[in-house]
Amino acid sequence: MRHYHNPLYISHGTSDETESLKQALSLARNNGTPLSILVVCPEFPEEFPDYRKKYEESLVTQTEASIRYTKDAIKLEDAVNISIELISDKNPSTKIIQYIFQHGHDLLIKEAEPPKLGGSGFKALDMDLLRKSPCAVWLCRPISHSREDIKVAVAIDPESSEPAAENLSKRMLELSRSLADSCNGKLHIISCWDYEFESFLRHSVWVKISDEDIAEAVLETQHQHRAALERLIEASGISGNRQVHHLRGMAEQCIPSFVKDHKIDILVMGTVARTGIPGFIIGNTAENIVQNLSCSLMALKPQGFVSPVKAY
Repeated sequence: MRHYHNPLYISHGTSDETESLKQALSLARNNGTPLSILVVCPEFPEEFPDYRKKYEESLVTQTEASIRYTKDAIKLEDAVNISIELISDKNPSTKIIQYIFQHGHDLLIKEAEPPKLGGSGFKALDMDLLRKSPCAVWLCRPISHSREDIKVAVAIDPESSEPAAENLSKRMLELSRSLADSCNGKLHIISCWDYEFESFLRHSVWVKISDEDIAEAVLETQHQHRAALERLIEASGISGNRQVHHLRGMAEQCIPSFVKDHKIDILVMGTVARTGIPGFIIGNTAENIVQNLSCSLMALKPQGFVSPVKAY
């Protein structure tokens, strides 16, 4: 996945983060890039100032031990330049985003906070990073099978009216193609369509349109959406083993269901509804999708995205 040159890995220094570290270290090795690790922790109680340094040192020591263990697990013999810094703050997401700005990181990698037992979606810190991070965000969840069996999917909307949407979709297709090639080789392309007025036209007492005409309108909508999707895929220039899933229904329902039913491990998608407007960060559809996901998520932002967080 040779798209990122300055990745940042977020660690809490307290739990087992081996699975996400594997992905971060593998990416750095494969791309020939350094890996910055930022250990994020809550502020230590002011009433015990003598123990703050010991506490922070223990977190860094634990992170270093996790790195050594993970290197052995993935047989990482090639040298990867790793740097470790620590920050503590009551509002960690703001500090993380400021750090990204200040150091020019182009990818944020983090172990997803574990949901409640049997649940899905992402917790507060992860959602804050998805909404406000100026760079791509990769939220990792544990994957039990080997890399060669990992399934990758990308969710595409070929009919978005946003000026930056086509460029973003092409980047998503290119990235997911590269990611799939590093896994099991097959890319699943998901796109959802619907004819939202069908129920009204069929059942309203105020409308007198034949079933044949309605069916034709529905079919035409399906064909137009599929044609737009195929043009976008062709314009992206991707090739290789891929399968297009043209699903009828609402994206926030169809995509999480597809991911679950097909046991997708990593989903690539875009998260922004508007560009250039600080604070208008994630669209309702994208928010509803990610809150129902149980897989790893790679979320991309369009060019021109403006984070509400300032660098300083």
